[in-house]
Amino acid sequence: MAFLSRRLGLLLTQVNRAVEQRHFSITGACSAIQKMTRVRVVDNSTLGNTPYHRPPKCIHVYNKSGVGKVGDKILLAIKGEKKKALIVGHRRPGPCMTPRFDSNNVVLIEDNGNPTGTRIKTPIPLILRKHEGEFSKVLAIAQNLV
Repeated sequence: MAFLSRRLGLLLTQVNRAVEQRHFSITGACSAIQKMTRVRVVDNSTLGNTPYHRPPKCIHVYNKSGVGKVGDKILLAIKGEKKKALIVGHRRPGPCMTPRFDSNNVVLIEDNGNPTGTRIKTPIPLILRKHEGEFSKVLAIAQNLV
């Protein structure tokens, strides 16, 4: 009887470990912006603010890892068109002292890096100041920085 009890305890321990190892693991890549991620356009451009039956989706991330963070450029499919955009906030927690947003926020930009809209409706993280040479016009039209 003791042998059977010990054997059952060992089996339960192994099953418990297997469940813990195979439990849903959310990696950093899953919660950051990657291909087919729905985003929200936060500037006042006409393309981003007119209603459409499909939300804008990321179809390409312009970096080596394929996972977009704040300050990365992406290619969007929006209203049947392809437009470049800049990530200005995402749901995944970033490095220390960077804000976490409720939605994946992007600003539409032209090919030369100028923003399409004239105002940005949501706060922009201060970490974009590191890339000030590239995104100085985006920072200039932002109403407030976080």
